[in-house]
Amino acid sequence: MRHTGPSKMRRIPAAAYLGLALVILIVATTLVSIIWTPYDLSVLNIDDRLMPPSPAHPLGTDPLGRDLLTMLMIGGQTSLIVALAAVAIGLGVGAPLGLLASAYGGVADEIVMRMSDIVFAFPALIFAILLAAVFGPGAYTAVIAIGIFNIPVFARLTRGAALPLWTAAFVLSARTAGKSRLQIATEHILPNIAPLLAMQATIQFSLAILAEAGLSYIGLGVQPPAPSWGRILAENQTLISVAPWLSIFPGLAIFVFVLSVNLASDGLRRRYNQPVERLTA
Repeated sequence: MRHTGPSKMRRIPAAAYLGLALVILIVATTLVSIIWTPYDLSVLNIDDRLMPPSPAHPLGTDPLGRDLLTMLMIGGQTSLIVALAAVAIGLGVGAPLGLLASAYGGVADEIVMRMSDIVFAFPALIFAILLAAVFGPGAYTAVIAIGIFNIPVFARLTRGAALPLWTAAFVLSARTAGKSRLQIATEHILPNIAPLLAMQATIQFSLAILAEAGLSYIGLGVQPPAPSWGRILAENQTLISVAPWLSIFPGLAIFVFVLSVNLASDGLRRRYNQPVERLTA
C-alpha cells in the first residue's frame, strides 16, 4: 500500500524546462549517432586538418582531419553509458542496503553506515587508480570506480528517507496484517521513497558525467580508439593556442549537459519539495 497523504507541490521554474529540453536534445543527438553521423571517423582527411568551424564542419576538425561534431556525438555515447552504468550500480546496490538498514537496524544498520563512511573516505579517483593498477585503465574501471562511490550515497539517502516511514500508520497496518519487515520494505516503503531516489539518481548522473570526463582526462577512463568527451578534451588541450575550438566545444558539451541535468533535477525537487544529497566524486 502506498502512502497517499498530501504533498507539497510547487511551480516548476522556467530554467528547469530549459534544462530538460537541452538534456533531451543532447541525448537525442547522441542516440542519432548510433545510426548516422555527419562523417566517418575511421576515414582520415589530412587535407582538412585543424579546420576552424565552417558550414562543412560546424565545430571544426582535429589534427587528423576528423570532424569534431561527429567525435562529440559518438563520444557522448561512451560518456552517457559509463554514467548510466555507474548510477545503476549505486542505485541497485545502495538502495537495498539502505532499506535493510532501516528495516532491521542494530548490527545491520551499523555495518551499512560504517561501510558507507569507509567508501566516502576514498574518492572515485582513488578507486580508479587502484583498479587501473590491477586491471588497467578503461571504461570498466571508470564504471566500477564511480559506481562504488555512488553506493553509499543511495544507501544513506534510502535509510534516511525510510526510517520515518516505519512509524507511519500504513506500515503499522501492514505489520498488523502479519507482513515481514522485508515485505513491508519492498512493498510499502520503497514505492513511497522511489521519487526521491529518482531525483537523486539524476544528480548522481550529472556527477558521474563529470567523474568520467575527469578520469578520461587523466588517462584512467575510456581508452583509444573509443572517444569520450573527457578524452577528446585531454587529447587536444595542447593545441588550445592553435585550434581553440578543439578544447572549447568538448568542454562546453560537458558543461551544458551537466548544467542541464542539474536544472531539470532541481525543478523536480522544487516541484515535490524533496531533499537531495549533493556529493562530489
